[in-house]
Amino acid sequence: MDPLPQVSPAEWDVMKVIWRQPGPSPAHAVIDALSGPNEWSAATVKTLLNRLVRKGALRFEKKGKAYLYSAAVTEAECQAAEAESFLDRVFDGSLSPLVAHFTRARRLRKAELDELENLLRTLRKK
Repeated sequence: MDPLPQVSPAEWDVMKVIWRQPGPSPAHAVIDALSGPNEWSAATVKTLLNRLVRKGALRFEKKGKAYLYSAAVTEAECQAAEAESFLDRVFDGSLSPLVAHFTRARRLRKAELDELENLLRTLRKK
C-alpha cells in the first residue's frame, strides 16, 4: 500500500468538508463551506483541492462543467497516520508521556476518565 499523503492544516479543513458529504462534492459546495468561516477565496480553495488531488488524498470526476471531488483516503486512515507522526515527532514514539501530558494539561470530564479506565482494563486483560 502506498504511504498516506501528508495533509497540511489547511488541507485538513478541505478534507473534513469532503468527508462529511454523503457522496462526491462539487467544487462550489467546498468553496461555499470554507469561504465563510476561513475567509478563503474560491481560488484558494481550488488550489487546495488541486494539491490534494496531486497528493492522492482526493480524486475527482468532471461532469459537464462541474468538478466532483471525493476522498481517496478515509478520515480514520489520515487520523491514524497523523497521530503516529505526532507521537513519533513530539514524544519519540512513547505513548505514556503523551497521555500524561494531556491528562495534566487538560481537565478531563468524568466520562473521559471512565473511558480511559475501561480502555486500560480491557488492555490489561489481553
